[in-house]
Amino acid sequence: SRDMFFLSSIDDKGRPTVSYKGGTAGFVRVLDATTLVFPSYDGNGMFKSLGNISANAAVGMLFIDFENQKRMRLNGEATLHRDDALMPEYPEAQFIVRVRVREVFANCPRYIPKLQLVGPSDYVPQPGRDPVEPAWKGFDIFKGYVHPRQPTARGDGGGG
Repeated sequence: SRDMFFLSSIDDKGRPTVSYKGGTAGFVRVLDATTLVFPSYDGNGMFKSLGNISANAAVGMLFIDFENQKRMRLNGEATLHRDDALMPEYPEAQFIVRVRVREVFANCPRYIPKLQLVGPSDYVPQPGRDPVEPAWKGFDIFKGYVHPRQPTARGDGGGG
């Protein structure tokens, strides 16, 4: 039911990183007792999460429910799929990430602040709507560095 989580991954030199992952509520799906999936959407072009998963499948996921002050951790092994059967169900997804779950556990919620969602990000992909391109991707300083947006299912380039 969450619209976000934090993904921990490890690069080929053993260095960890954590990334925020967001989408519409329920964008992370449980397929069975040992498998969950989520889409990888266009980001900053650094491909830290995807690059790390390509080098080291171990991932950690932290789900936080700020409104109800709960959290859950999940550890597992991730794989990337460009031609996954679920791709059509996630507009603008570049990959589907499948995670083989190793362990799931609730985590102490004692210090989670009580927050309320005001509204979703304008950048979350929506069916039938062209993607909103962030202004920073057009800055001269990033020309030649930021990966271009992948073509959408509608056949356009999606901008910048």
